[in-house]
Amino acid sequence: MTRIESAIARLSSLDDLASRDSPVHRLDARVKVLVTAVFVGVVASFARGEVSRPLPLILFPVLLATLGQVPAVAIVGRVALAAPFAVMVGLFEPFLDRTVVGYLGAFPVTGGEAAFASILIKYSLCLSAALTLVATTGFDAVCGALGRFGLPRALVNQLSFTYRYLFVLADEAVRMVRAHALRSPDRPQPALRVAGSLLGLLLLRTLDRARRVHAAMLCRGFDGELRRLERARLRGRDVAFAAIWCGFFALARAHDLPRMVGALVTSGG
Repeated sequence: MTRIESAIARLSSLDDLASRDSPVHRLDARVKVLVTAVFVGVVASFARGEVSRPLPLILFPVLLATLGQVPAVAIVGRVALAAPFAVMVGLFEPFLDRTVVGYLGAFPVTGGEAAFASILIKYSLCLSAALTLVATTGFDAVCGALGRFGLPRALVNQLSFTYRYLFVLADEAVRMVRAHALRSPDRPQPALRVAGSLLGLLLLRTLDRARRVHAAMLCRGFDGELRRLERARLRGRDVAFAAIWCGFFALARAHDLPRMVGALVTSGG
């Protein structure tokens, strides 16, 4: 299996997980999207340098992944894969703020180090929640929920088509790389000069495929709206799910839960 094939297999595995049956999978997609959006907003609202206060929110992606039968490696692996982007965002924070704001044991912690840790924590929480949402809902269902919330139809369609035809584009790339490897067995990986030619050919094939797909959609009566067969209906469990989690998010945002728990443990001891 080539690198492209393995990357696409990892990407499509989230949709494979979304086809499972669990209490989380059976929840209305709109409710899951709404609660996840509230979660991301609450996580992002914590001030710069707050490290411990957002930590209790990890319960949301962990419990959803557990109840939704999503393997931890499927989430943790993807979070780690994208971690360099978060590291680059906060890389210079420890050098910009050298003010000591606390101590970790006997070691001083500066404001820049706390800000860097806060960026990594927020990134991990938000991305893990988004990945868990896709793994328990499916990307098409997420796009459908966004459309029902009133997002512009063009944007929703663009997201849906981009995700769907990413696999078609990858399949074209895989065939081209495999054909090159068969014609050059001594050099299975194309050289830089050849790779440029292959990319140009891939662009031409992509444009041709796009024209044919668009013509086929028009022949089938496509009018700019993606219609889905399932009917969305809110149930009591959906309302309870949203109420419980949004209440927990509000509690975690309004109060310092780690400090409260620490105080209770200390006083109890």
